[in-house]
Amino acid sequence: MGALEILCQSDRIQYSKGLRYGLKGFPEAIKSVFPKTEVQLCVVHQIRNSLKYVASKNQKEFANDLKLIYKADTKEMAELELDNLETKWSKKYGIVIKSWRNNWENLSLYFQYPKDIRKVIYTTNIIESVYHPKKSRQFFLKSNSLYFMLPYATFLSNLS
Repeated sequence: MGALEILCQSDRIQYSKGLRYGLKGFPEAIKSVFPKTEVQLCVVHQIRNSLKYVASKNQKEFANDLKLIYKADTKEMAELELDNLETKWSKKYGIVIKSWRNNWENLSLYFQYPKDIRKVIYTTNIIESVYHPKKSRQFFLKSNSLYFMLPYATFLSNLS
C-alpha cells in the first residue's frame, strides 16, 4: 500500500489505513475508487453505539465483555470473545451482536498491526482532537494543525 491518504468529508476525517466513522456505505465507496484500501471502523464509536441499546443495569458488564474483544491479543482470540458475547447476550441484545458481526471485517483490521499501536488505529480520538473545535480539550488549536499529523501518517504508512 502507498502513503496514507487523508480524506475530509463534512466535519469528520477518514483515512484509508486507520479510522472511519459509521458512514453507511463508506467502505464500499472508498474501495470502489481505491481497491487496495483497508477501512478500519472506529471501535470506540461501535462501542458507544452498541451501549445505546443495552439497558443501563447491564451496560458495565456488557462493556467489560466488549473489552475482551477489542483488547484481545489476536484476531482469533477476539473472534472467540465475540462468540462468547453472542452466547451470553444475543437473547437480550441480538441487534447489537448483529451489528458487530456485520461490521467485523472493518472492525478487526487493526489486529494485523503491533499491539503497541492498535489503540491509535482503532479509535478516532486523535483525529477528533484535530478536527473538532467545539471540544473543550483540544490537542491542535489551529486549522492548519492537520499538518502536524503528517509524521504520524508517514509512520502508519510504513508499517505495511
